[in-house]
Amino acid sequence: MEDQETTPEEILDRVRQLADSLLTQDGFELVEVEFRREPRGWVLRLYVDKEGGITLDDCAEISREVGRNLDIEDFILRPYHLEVSSPGLTRPLKSEKDFAKYRNRLIKLTTRQPIENKRQWRGRIRGVAGDQIEIEINGELFQIALSNVAKANLEMDLFDRSKPRR
Repeated sequence: MEDQETTPEEILDRVRQLADSLLTQDGFELVEVEFRREPRGWVLRLYVDKEGGITLDDCAEISREVGRNLDIEDFILRPYHLEVSSPGLTRPLKSEKDFAKYRNRLIKLTTRQPIENKRQWRGRIRGVAGDQIEIEINGELFQIALSNVAKANLEMDLFDRSKPRR
């Protein structure tokens, strides 16, 4: 056990490293990690996904495996609850790889700096090149630098045009 308490940011970094190495070998993707104080105490929350979706059994197994490894590493000195869940239908998009994977899907995006006096965007991902995301909104294409993306999530789309119609 360490002498001084680890900061929440250091905890997030170490958990990402530990969980990512455990998950990738089994075909899972670590989407996001949160460590925050909630009314019932500190919560360490892992959002995990895999091709075809994640099951409740997957979440339980990941929780056991990650929990066991966190107990061995023992770098979180305060009591906490470990939660593992799916990122859901409106999963966050963080990396160039995420935007490429969900090409043609509807997203909601917030920029750090305004573009054409606008920070909130809702449209379809049409492509990713270098650090630029191309979004189509009402037939018009916009380029947004990945470094300017503060937050991006998939949106529910009742008329998903990325899948063939039957």
